[in-house]
Amino acid sequence: MNDDHDFDAATLRIGRVLRASTRGFDCGTHSRHIDARHDFGALVRANVSNSRDSWVVGLIYKVEIKDDQLISELVMGEAVPEAILRDQRNNRLIPVEIKVLNVGYVTPQAIVPSLPPRPPMSLADVFPCDDEEVRAFNQQMDYFRIVLGASEVPSDDLLAAALRRAALAYDPSQRRNFLETSGRRLARDLSHDMKRLAHLLALLEPMFTL
Repeated sequence: MNDDHDFDAATLRIGRVLRASTRGFDCGTHSRHIDARHDFGALVRANVSNSRDSWVVGLIYKVEIKDDQLISELVMGEAVPEAILRDQRNNRLIPVEIKVLNVGYVTPQAIVPSLPPRPPMSLADVFPCDDEEVRAFNQQMDYFRIVLGASEVPSDDLLAAALRRAALAYDPSQRRNFLETSGRRLARDLSHDMKRLAHLLALLEPMFTL
């Protein structure tokens, strides 16, 4: 993973940590900055607490756009002028909360598909993983078991979304091989649950046509 001094952090940052545990973390931003980097299934990273060269890696599994008293009043209004709606959407800082499931961590020596030794600290910057980082992390597919076993998240949809996004990080000539390798690993991990396996493979099937 790249050191955070290697790029314009303010430009790439997708949010800052609100609360965290070794299981996962929540980060916050505001609606003006929401884009594809915040999508369900995106792979993101934040520094391990008190470490500049180790990163917690996680998958976004929930994005919440928060309300407040003013939003509630506008929703209840029978006729809200379009100019007011545009102002609220474009100029007002509506808070957004993003929930992340930890699926691994990265040290200078290795990529480890396991829960991190420490969570990130509050207010730590959260960054999207770039294509190179996504490919490197997916070289080891042991993180599948963390996602499949996470009862607090929509695990099947999350893993399928993560793999669809990961496939797009590969050159088109390598994409099918990545998906087939992922499918074989899923078949091994879910050999005891063929119904769940079939569902997951069906979620990945549209990627084979790209």
